[in-house]
Amino acid sequence: MKIVASYNVKGGVGKTSAAVNLAYLAAREGRRTLLWDLDPQAAATFMFRIRPKVKGGSEDLVRGRMPIDRAVKATDFDNLDVLPADFTYRNMDLDLVHRPRPTRTMQRLLAPLAKDYDLVVLDTPPSLSLVSENVLHAADVVVVPIIPTVLSIRTFDQLTNFVDEFDGRRPKLHGFFSMVDRRRKLHRDFVDTLPTERKSMSTTVIPAAADVEQMAVRRSPVVEFAPRTAAARAYTRFWAEVSGLLEN
Repeated sequence: MKIVASYNVKGGVGKTSAAVNLAYLAAREGRRTLLWDLDPQAAATFMFRIRPKVKGGSEDLVRGRMPIDRAVKATDFDNLDVLPADFTYRNMDLDLVHRPRPTRTMQRLLAPLAKDYDLVVLDTPPSLSLVSENVLHAADVVVVPIIPTVLSIRTFDQLTNFVDEFDGRRPKLHGFFSMVDRRRKLHRDFVDTLPTERKSMSTTVIPAAADVEQMAVRRSPVVEFAPRTAAARAYTRFWAEVSGLLEN
């Protein structure tokens, strides 16, 4: 079982859109896929028309009183399930801190799912916290959506330096530009130059597009309801890159 996380310290950069579309594309090609919505705002859960509620909440999940597989819900799509968000996830850091080896708890929780799933996609809250450390230690690949601005790129560099300090196993970081408006010179300049300067940056660009915004209205991945759009084609190319990273 492989684990992909969609993560950035900053909010509003396209983490959930990436997680939802990547999970759908993986399931469409036949991978048994689970999307775990770790953000108490529950946007990914909403996209898949699932109630944002876990019996016993974060505490029971983290302590193992609620077996993780019992919290999983089916979606309308073949091979794709969701472990929904719950508003108690806002306290997950407090629940994790009391566990043995607290930065590895999520890894242990997910391990029993290997018999049921080929891929787990983690949609993460925007923070640098014990939850995000768990995500970084559990994931094989971390996709990092970046708006082409100086501060966003600085945040990506900070994350890269943080992961470089890990002892032992490290996830592969794979940054990509999100919400790109090519009418803006700054956006064009970063998109054209940064992938040549950083090997961990994708050349795939997710455009700022009304189709992506429509995901919340349609409650469906853009690659499902508008597969021929520029955004859908970009997510499809990006999934091909991520899939390759998982195999290598």
